[in-house]
Amino acid sequence: MSTARTYGSWPSPVTAELVAHGRREYGFPQFQDGLWWQERRPEESGRTAILHEAVEPLAGVDARTRVHEYGGRSYLALPDGGFVFVKEDDQRMYRTSADGQVTALTPDDGARYADLTLSPDGTEVWCVRESEHAEGVTRAVVAVPLAGGEVRVLVTGADFYACPTASPDGRRLAVLSWNHPQMPWDGTYLQLIQDGTTVTLLGGPGESVLAPVWKDDSSLYVISDRSGWWNLYELAVDGSALRPLCPIDEEFAQPLWELGGRPYGMLEDGRLAVLHGRGDQRLAVLDPEDGTLQDLDLPYTTWHPALAVSGSLIAGTAAAPDLPWSLVTVDVAGGWAPVATPVAELPDPIHLPRPSELVARGRSGRAVSAYVYPPSDTSAGPAPYVVFVHGGPTGHVGTDLDLGKAFFTSRGIGVADVNYAGSSGYGRTHRERLRGQWGVADVEDVVAVAEELARAGLADPARIAVRGGSAGGWTVLAAITATRVFSAATSYYGLSTVEGFSEESHDFESRYVSELIGPVDPSTREPLARAHLTSCPVLLLQGLDDPVVPPSQSTRFADALKRAGVSHAYLEFPGESHGFHKQETIIRCLEAELSFYGQCFGFTPPGIPPLDLR
Repeated sequence: MSTARTYGSWPSPVTAELVAHGRREYGFPQFQDGLWWQERRPEESGRTAILHEAVEPLAGVDARTRVHEYGGRSYLALPDGGFVFVKEDDQRMYRTSADGQVTALTPDDGARYADLTLSPDGTEVWCVRESEHAEGVTRAVVAVPLAGGEVRVLVTGADFYACPTASPDGRRLAVLSWNHPQMPWDGTYLQLIQDGTTVTLLGGPGESVLAPVWKDDSSLYVISDRSGWWNLYELAVDGSALRPLCPIDEEFAQPLWELGGRPYGMLEDGRLAVLHGRGDQRLAVLDPEDGTLQDLDLPYTTWHPALAVSGSLIAGTAAAPDLPWSLVTVDVAGGWAPVATPVAELPDPIHLPRPSELVARGRSGRAVSAYVYPPSDTSAGPAPYVVFVHGGPTGHVGTDLDLGKAFFTSRGIGVADVNYAGSSGYGRTHRERLRGQWGVADVEDVVAVAEELARAGLADPARIAVRGGSAGGWTVLAAITATRVFSAATSYYGLSTVEGFSEESHDFESRYVSELIGPVDPSTREPLARAHLTSCPVLLLQGLDDPVVPPSQSTRFADALKRAGVSHAYLEFPGESHGFHKQETIIRCLEAELSFYGQCFGFTPPGIPPLDLR
């Protein structure tokens, strides 16, 4: 590769179209007379399809739940060959028979449903219902008759519910609950409902309990972070014993943003298929009797926290540095196979980035880890870089293949992805480092990585950009209004002010921001109040149907940039919610970003439409 070509302008086979196609998402598998799963398709305007053995039994339907706005599992396969699903446009639950007949099961009253499970007697779907009223939002665990009829309430009274799980004999219901201002990674309760009585078995404001699975009628498996790490325990139903299965400083779970998944399951021999690790999570088999943990010999290095288990088979969504996120089946007796993958043929490996870990230290002396993806040729010296800031902020970044990163690295722009304070995957202490410090600790960590890239001779200090989405967008805007490290910034539907956020945003996160910022004057941190101090050009990207971060968050910041005379561009996308899922949107955003960085860093990317900067 010739070094005469300018970083950022190299031709690349990793097109925006290829990246968009690679964003097809597979999730929430279920074994029921074969393998079922749901599949979000960018090329079909982000439609979520339900598939059975790679065949779509009800073509054209968009099966997506909007509970908590982040949704999750939106279907449940039934033993009779049919399935139940939540329809995106009205959020009602429908039953589809094996011959394709569709029947509505819930009233058209605006209620939403998620976390679907079949009742022990097979006559009802037990699930979480979210209802909006004039006085606010309420949630309950309800029973929906498969034959039709009145929906009945099983338990209510808490602000939030998740993971309704019936005992094998059907006499008890285990469920997770929590209340404002807690988030499910802060503190949850494991409750047991029997004969109309609710008893709390585990949890509290300082303990995050997740994913109950019944071992038998007298005991449950459950995940708790009471040790500082999400580890597995066996819990007696009468509360007489709580036994750690494998007490190690690793995570066996991830934050509960989406409903309906379990990060482990019981195999036919009584062992557990589990995910574990720091950051990346590997698939392993855990013997609950002696605590033996055995990693399976697989090419996949990280998994989504939603496994299906049947007999000796495991299904889940996995990836690796050289493998895109794919639906995979594994037989613990030996063998594995990809079931569905978004990209049939990847570009030559020379165009795909390989991660290496970089550890930087901020001004407080705290270590922060990032994965660095250098350009495919660095012989021309320090390169332009983009520092990626994940959302959440409890998200985390791993080493999975991301064609979105390859879009930049294959053209001569390096990428660094940061697990800043607040990220999951590294224990409760790391998650809580952001509590009361949002806009401070996260900014310090992102800046520390950028400065270390320059100090190590990897990045040109005059050409480092920062980009992030949602909570990561807040960190981006906070960083460029408080420091002068970055030369360009891209915010995907990022928060710019906490003023009015609780009233404008959805109920799930309505108290989250105040917990993250703490008891300080928000104007000392929030980007909108400091927009006149913005140190570089800004690209703002916003969906107009976003219920999590409303469009006003971006429009107000764009207006402030205009008043301050800061070069910027603001692109709006009708029909897009929180997180972009349409193929045309993904393409437009990536190409706009590349043109934006070209204008800021002094290169012209070939074949990319120019972005109009104001």
